[in-house]
Amino acid sequence: MKLGELIEKLGGVLIQGSPQLDVEYVSSYEEAVPSSLVFADSKATVADALSSGAGAIVLAPGAASTYPDSPSIVEAEQPRLWFAKAAKLLNPPLRGKGVHPTAVVPRTAVLGEGVTIGPMAVLGEDVSIGASSHIRAGVVLGTAVSIGEDCQIYPRAVLYGGTKLGNRVVVHAGVVLGADGFGYVRDAKTGAYTQFPQQGILVIEDDVEIGANSTIDRGALAETRIRRGTKIDNLVHVGHNCDIGEDVILVMGTGISGSSTVGKGAVLAGQVGVGDHAHIGPGVILGGQAGVLSGKTITNESAGVKPGTVLWGTPARPLTQVLREIAVLARLVKRGGKPPSAS
Repeated sequence: MKLGELIEKLGGVLIQGSPQLDVEYVSSYEEAVPSSLVFADSKATVADALSSGAGAIVLAPGAASTYPDSPSIVEAEQPRLWFAKAAKLLNPPLRGKGVHPTAVVPRTAVLGEGVTIGPMAVLGEDVSIGASSHIRAGVVLGTAVSIGEDCQIYPRAVLYGGTKLGNRVVVHAGVVLGADGFGYVRDAKTGAYTQFPQQGILVIEDDVEIGANSTIDRGALAETRIRRGTKIDNLVHVGHNCDIGEDVILVMGTGISGSSTVGKGAVLAGQVGVGDHAHIGPGVILGGQAGVLSGKTITNESAGVKPGTVLWGTPARPLTQVLREIAVLARLVKRGGKPPSAS
């Protein structure tokens, strides 16, 4: 793709060089060649970018006072974001061609224009798949699953009946969507467990990405919903009846129990645990292995912190507070558990 085409699609200003430069791919500084693009978003990395062998470099405006003669220079307000979007344009998803002869596709399935169904994929009755979506090898789609346009469903993903996906959703290998939630009623006399009805649905909105081997349960009587733009890492579990807001980040190992909510723009780092019926407010950041107890509500306002503050520990509280508590405990241990002498 020509550098000028990238600028036309992504914005930015060409400071020097030719818009006719052929850019084939993005690269690191070490592997940069005249047909590759690199970026720098800090003073520490500008020198590395400018000294690399890249043919094109994207930087923040005014990141350097002078530039070497050879590379083309693009200035953009968010160089890392510009670089990431350029990578997608330079390396679009591979598209297959039609329905593989080993796939099982019933007559009731509705396939949009340009849909690809890979080897050994199995579609249930009344499945609907939007234009240009790609269903890869070994995927299983249950009855009445609905998938929007330009979706990528990677090998061995399983979507239970009634699951609904919006447009441009990415589901990585081994994901299970719409399975029964973990809900049981205990007989007080015998101790035996009977499953509470798990007959709701799962709705995944536009532009969501779900990492490998993650699982999201359907609602018990209503729905579980993952809202637009949320990104879910590998090995994450979201229980039944949860509502995950827009542009949320859920990192590897996070578990969210049933009937909990997560507000828009929240970040849950690795191995965060959330109890049932808990509520995490918009913009909350939970550090690795933080815990939110069942039924609790945690917001930046309730924690008395500014947006962007990391909450940590169990129960989750400001990281600075946790570090002070650890320091006090360490001093107490050194004194053999004795409190300070009274003055």
